[in-house]
Amino acid sequence: MRKSFVDLHLRPPIDQINRVKGLIDKAAELGYSAVGLTLPIGAKKEDVEKLRKICENLGLDFVTRVDLTPKTSKNLLNILNKIRRKFEIIAVHCNTKGVAIQAAKDRRVDLLSFSSSSLRRNFFSASEARLASEKNSAIEVDMSPLLYLEGTPRIRLMNILRKNVSIAKKFDVPIVLSSGSDSPHLLRKPEDYAFLAYLVGLDLYAAKQALSSSPRDIIKRNRKKLSSNYVHPGVYVIERGEDC
Repeated sequence: MRKSFVDLHLRPPIDQINRVKGLIDKAAELGYSAVGLTLPIGAKKEDVEKLRKICENLGLDFVTRVDLTPKTSKNLLNILNKIRRKFEIIAVHCNTKGVAIQAAKDRRVDLLSFSSSSLRRNFFSASEARLASEKNSAIEVDMSPLLYLEGTPRIRLMNILRKNVSIAKKFDVPIVLSSGSDSPHLLRKPEDYAFLAYLVGLDLYAAKQALSSSPRDIIKRNRKKLSSNYVHPGVYVIERGEDC
């Protein structure tokens, strides 16, 4: 069966519509069926709908996403309280140990990302992995840095990503592969990313899952939560009416 591939992390400058369209066009051309675009927290509804229309015209499923870089765990909680129902995907870059722990244990956070330039500032360990596994959070691996980095920085990146992938697999934390790209020339076919993921410790089957079913499961779960029928985790309205 043909897999439905997703690039959950496109980062074009949202205020430059031609660059946005160029990136979306390229994603459609390369065979993706859904794309997640990083939006500013204060994104206007009319701007979001404009992006949705562009994606629909290309046959792409448009997924709204926000990337958070909180300084403290309290800062993260404050932001989450304000935005949870505004975006389909919430990703948190974990710059401190406190933020990493809070993000991993908060069900409102979908994707965790960690420093790829410094092992000392990479806060993904067994404790975060256990929490993430319990709360169904996933770790996200951006692939585009593997394309543009060279020499020592690229070797350092691969070592960090291998460590994170190894920990995620040990604790059954879902892994999502994304491009993390802000430019069409850094985009590649899903199959190319799947082969490239061998460098960070994923076999071909696991890599394709990380590009298809893993992000799709998150999208599906969150769209159910954002529907008017959602009441509480595991509780949904099945039928409405006077006889209910």
